[in-house]
Amino acid sequence: MSKTLHAGAVALTIAAVATAAVADITLRHAITGETLDMSYAKAGGDTEAFKQFMRTGKNPYNGDKAAVEKGHSLYLSACSGCHGHEAEGKLGPGLADDYWTYPRNATDVGLFETLFGGAQGMMGPQYGSLNTDEMLLVMSWIRQVYKGDAAKAEWLK
Repeated sequence: MSKTLHAGAVALTIAAVATAAVADITLRHAITGETLDMSYAKAGGDTEAFKQFMRTGKNPYNGDKAAVEKGHSLYLSACSGCHGHEAEGKLGPGLADDYWTYPRNATDVGLFETLFGGAQGMMGPQYGSLNTDEMLLVMSWIRQVYKGDAAKAEWLK
C-alpha cells in the first residue's frame, strides 16, 4: 500500500470515529426509560432545528423571540387547559418554577421526552397533537416564562 493511500485510509478512519463520537441523543420515556418510538411523530416536525436538537440535546429556539411567540400560541391551544395560561399550574403542575415532577425536565431533552411520550397521571403523549418542531417551540416559551433560580436552569448551561 502506498504511503498516500495509507494516509488517506487513516484519515477516513479518524473522520469516521470522530463522526461516531457525535452521535444523536437517545430519547427515553419519562416513566419507563424505554427508548421513545419516534415513528409516532406527527408529520412536519423534521426541521433543521429539530435535527440540531437531536445532535446537541439543546433547544435551538431558546431565547429566539419569534420562536417564543409561536411557542406561546401553541402552548395556549395545546397545554394551557391543564398547566394554566401562564404556566402557573392548574390540573397539571406549574411549569415556570424550580419544582419539576420529573427532575430531568430541567434539561431540554427531559422536557421534550415528557412532551413527546407523556408521563404519569393525565399527561398523555403529545406526538399526535404537536409535531416535534412545535414541541421545541412550546418548550422555548416555557423556558422564557421561567421564574426560578437560574442556577437550576440546566438549559441555560
